[in-house]
Amino acid sequence: MNCPGVLRAAGAFAHLEMTVTVLLFASYADALGKSTLELPLPAGATVREVLDRLSSLPGAAALPPAPLVAVNQEYASADHRLRAGDEVAIIPPVAGG
Repeated sequence: MNCPGVLRAAGAFAHLEMTVTVLLFASYADALGKSTLELPLPAGATVREVLDRLSSLPGAAALPPAPLVAVNQEYASADHRLRAGDEVAIIPPVAGG
């Protein structure tokens, strides 16, 4: 049985993508050579996926582990779901004394 409407709908979901703006601070900006980037992600991606994507970029070997992350200026966990146009700030751990 041929269901062209179902195939068309399934194909439409295969290409859903969104873009978020990633702000990089301190050692993250230094290691990746930029302070801002536009990152295309699959619709419904999480903060964890942003961190995974960053870890695959050139220079990522020098990134410190466990950054703080804020989405739209509010701290967010790794499982926070993102929406198109969100601003994701990556803040490296800060040591003080």
